Amino acid sequence: MSEFNNVTIVKQANVYFDGKVNSRTIRFADGSSKTLGFMQPGEYTFNTADPELMEILAGELEVLLPGSDAWQAVKGGESFNVPGNAKFSLKVSIASDYCCSFLK
Repeated sequence: MSEFNNVTIVKQANVYFDGKVNSRTIRFADGSSKTLGFMQPGEYTFNTADPELMEILAGELEVLLPGSDAWQAVKGGESFNVPGNAKFSLKVSIASDYCCSFLK
């Protein structure tokens, strides 16, 4: 899906890591939400509340998922899932555009 229709967009940006990661929240009529964001090269660790589907739209990174000792390469057009109430780490090598879906 290349676009979303009939949504509400929160104007206030979500800004992390001194502005190196930022996103905007999108809310859907069914109550679900996503964020569309951009990550500059760097290393980041995030905590989740709900399970997440991270779709990498463009760029390249490596992800270290909970319970794994191995970094997994991910590039534009690929995705990965993160469980709820977890921590995951990213090494972004090429600036990356992403869509994060919060799964309930």
